[in-house]
Amino acid sequence: MVEIVAITNQKGGVGKTTTSVNLAASLAATHKRVLMIDLDPQGNATMGSGINKMQISNSVYDFLVEEQELTSVVQDTEYGYQVMPANGDLTAAEVKLLEEIGREQKLQRLLAQCDDNFDYILIDCPPSLNMLTVNALTAANSVVIPIQCEYYALEGLAALLTTVEKIKQFVNPKLRVEGLLRTMFDPRNSLSNEVSKHLLGRFPEWVFRTVIPRNVRLAEAPSHGMPVLHYDKRSRGAVAYLALAGELLRREEQRKAAMAPVALEESE
Repeated sequence: MVEIVAITNQKGGVGKTTTSVNLAASLAATHKRVLMIDLDPQGNATMGSGINKMQISNSVYDFLVEEQELTSVVQDTEYGYQVMPANGDLTAAEVKLLEEIGREQKLQRLLAQCDDNFDYILIDCPPSLNMLTVNALTAANSVVIPIQCEYYALEGLAALLTTVEKIKQFVNPKLRVEGLLRTMFDPRNSLSNEVSKHLLGRFPEWVFRTVIPRNVRLAEAPSHGMPVLHYDKRSRGAVAYLALAGELLRREEQRKAAMAPVALEESE
């Protein structure tokens, strides 16, 4: 069964899109079937995957609003994963959704058709808690929250966790926080270390062991329309995202192993 992961943080500039693109490429490198949905009208994840957002004929808007078939919207990349691209047209989708009954569950309903097509669907959310983000959280099984280790990140995290809890309570009981991902981390910065220590103390079960460092090659890769794994596979950024993919897969295996005895007991 497909694992749908919303990658979100209402604060911009924390590495959300970088994480979406590079985690997609890293999971694909482990031979997982991966779809990345660009749910941000800026279309940065689309461009970072080597797809020109100005030249696409169909986008997430056509899937979400016009309800076009998944196969007519999804595009292949050179990097082993597929993308549902976005551009400025997506801005109008939120207005359209507000006119619909059951608007929070539109994406969830449409994605139900592709359960057997992918192992992972990653959703790059916009940097705000709008209707597009709510749709992503309603459709998802889990949430990955990239966090830059600075003071204001902690304030934004509290608001986001409150939203996740409300989504879980009212529309998506299966939603869980998969993990908090420390991004753009500089161990020489005392504030980064202090915030990291606070996160580990407050949310020990959520914080990923993998830390994404500040890395020049990681910052350069999007301008070439490439995940860092294909831009410079030996860079610290590429190694970190491969480690994150491995950690995500191990967590999934542990979860399945923990559920197996329960399933066996029920069958008996």
